[in-house]
Amino acid sequence: MRILAAPVQRSSLHEIIVTQLREMILDGRLAPGTSVPELDLCRDLDISRTPLREALKVLAAEELVRLLPNRGAVVSEIVPEEIAEIFEVVEGLERLIGHLVVERASEADVAEIRGLYERLVGLKESGDKHAYFDLNQATHRRLAEMTRNRVLTAGYAGYSDKIRRARWLANLSATRWSESVREHAAFTEALERRDGEALSRLLAEHAHHTGVAVIAALRALPAAETTARRRRRS
Repeated sequence: MRILAAPVQRSSLHEIIVTQLREMILDGRLAPGTSVPELDLCRDLDISRTPLREALKVLAAEELVRLLPNRGAVVSEIVPEEIAEIFEVVEGLERLIGHLVVERASEADVAEIRGLYERLVGLKESGDKHAYFDLNQATHRRLAEMTRNRVLTAGYAGYSDKIRRARWLANLSATRWSESVREHAAFTEALERRDGEALSRLLAEHAHHTGVAVIAALRALPAAETTARRRRRS
C-alpha cells in the first residue's frame, strides 16, 4: 500500500517523522481504527523501524494512536461524544479570543485577517474544499496568536488538532460551507470595528455551529456509531 509520504532528510529525523505521521493521521490518510502500516511507511519515508516506533510513542502520548501488545500501532478512533466535549471547550476559548484580540491586535493583524477572509472567499468560489479547510484552520490559529497569550495559543492549537480529524472526515456540506463564509465575514467586520462583544459572540457561535455540523456528520457514519457502542460497553 502506498501512503504518499515524502522521504525525510536526516538532519532532524525524529521531529520530521513525528510531523509527517501526525499530518497523515489528521488529514485522514491514515484512517481511524486502522493499523499503522509500519513497513510501508519505512519504505516511503526511507527510514528504519526504530525511528518510526519512537515517533509512534510521541503520537501515542498525543492520543492519535494506540500501541497494542503484539499488534503494533492503531490509529485512534473518533468518538462523536468526545469531539462534542472538545467543541464545548473550543467555544469557550473562542469567546476569550474575541475579547483579547480586539484589545491586542495591531492594525497589521486586522488587515491580515481581512486578507485571509478574502482568500477564503476565493477558495469557496473555486470549490477548493481542501485548501479552504486548511486556510480556515490557519485563520483561527492566527486569531489565537494575536491575543499575545502563549498559554491560550498553545491550548487552542492542541484542541484544534484534536478536532481537526473529525472536521475533515465529517466534510463540509454545501450549506454549511456557505454559512461558514458568511460567519467569517461577520467576525472579520466585528474585528475591524474593534467590537469585542460582537467578535466574542460571533466566534463562539461559529464554533458552535461548526461543532453541531461535525457531530451530526460523524454520527451519520457507520464507523462512528460502532465505535460509540464499543466505548459504552468498555
